[in-house]
Amino acid sequence: MSSIVEQIASSISGKSRTRKWLQFLEWAKTTPATTILDIGVNTIEYSENDNLLERLYSYPANITAVGLETDWDEFRTRYPEVKTQTADGTHLPFSDNSFDIAYSNAVIEHVGNREKQLAFLKEMYRVGKHGYCTTPNRFFPIEVHTRIPLLHILLPKSLFDRVATLLGKSWATGDYMHLLSERELRVLLEQAGITEYALIKNRFFGFPMTLTAHWTK
Repeated sequence: MSSIVEQIASSISGKSRTRKWLQFLEWAKTTPATTILDIGVNTIEYSENDNLLERLYSYPANITAVGLETDWDEFRTRYPEVKTQTADGTHLPFSDNSFDIAYSNAVIEHVGNREKQLAFLKEMYRVGKHGYCTTPNRFFPIEVHTRIPLLHILLPKSLFDRVATLLGKSWATGDYMHLLSERELRVLLEQAGITEYALIKNRFFGFPMTLTAHWTK
């Protein structure tokens, strides 16, 4: 049964990421000269939904991929044209406005507490002339990483972490995951100085499943 649930969840996730990808292309209107910083890539891919930008973008030589890991061998084999940089998304080693687009897909919920999430957005805003950031909605009825229903909404994080551990999902506890609601994301955007932005709610059966914020300076 668990494998069937996982297959269904992966299919839903894949469709969601594809929808967000098409929205990104419609918004960004990139050209062969557009430079993109992808913050928070997976150096090892666990599903075909990982690293969608590198997988699908028509001009991979214009992508710079950033991640915390130091072993880029597998990633570079898959995407030999993409530039790579080991760095923390809350403290990026790039000058102001050095990329046309700062891009982050479902990463901000993994960088740590609200202070680190704010630093992450500030860095996106600093290094990119435009920004595109997506994250799961904390109030979606099913927690999209663990597939656990409702408890991430009903319980404080400390208790949710205990339940996740009891269910064999201790990998999803602690600073691995700090989910954001629409209100919380809007507050962080404002605090980061990002006051002119659009926010898209991608829905599943009427419930906002993911949140996407994009902006132009």
